[in-house]
Amino acid sequence: MPRLFVAVWPPAEVLDLIEALPRPERPGVRWTRRDQWHVTLRFLGPVDDPEPVIGALQGMDAGVAPVEAVLGPAVVRLGRGVVCVDVAGLDAVAAAVAEATTGFGKTPDDRPFHGHLTLARLKGAGAGGLLGADVAARWPVEEVHLVESRLHPKGARYESVAVVPLSAASGIARPPVG
Repeated sequence: MPRLFVAVWPPAEVLDLIEALPRPERPGVRWTRRDQWHVTLRFLGPVDDPEPVIGALQGMDAGVAPVEAVLGPAVVRLGRGVVCVDVAGLDAVAAAVAEATTGFGKTPDDRPFHGHLTLARLKGAGAGGLLGADVAARWPVEEVHLVESRLHPKGARYESVAVVPLSAASGIARPPVG
């Protein structure tokens, strides 16, 4: 049964900025990789069949227009165990995704959406020296991805199952195979 989530991926130039941030090797700090850097709009978890989820996303409120994502301005800590960069501007898209996918996967929690891009996970480590680096960018968000997550000992592997444009003329694109 595939583990699914809905996400936004930053463009290459934003990923380049993130990749340039310091990533010191420290015990208890597990850095995420470039191919994992995304903003989760909703985690669904195990879902029997992705096709109905794709249909639900395609049928999102026609008022969900492209938006601008705002990354930064600095590396921060989220909770006790996550080093991240905040991403603003995606609240309306996340709300539309949550509404469209109600009934699929795990029950959404009651916490408000907090857009962020995870840089590292901390296990028994402090965040001293990892926070505060300046990083800021803006980019247009014109689509959301339905993503399958496959757990792996070296970190999850992600594959876009479908790409859904944000506009009144919603369609669907499947990423190329291979």
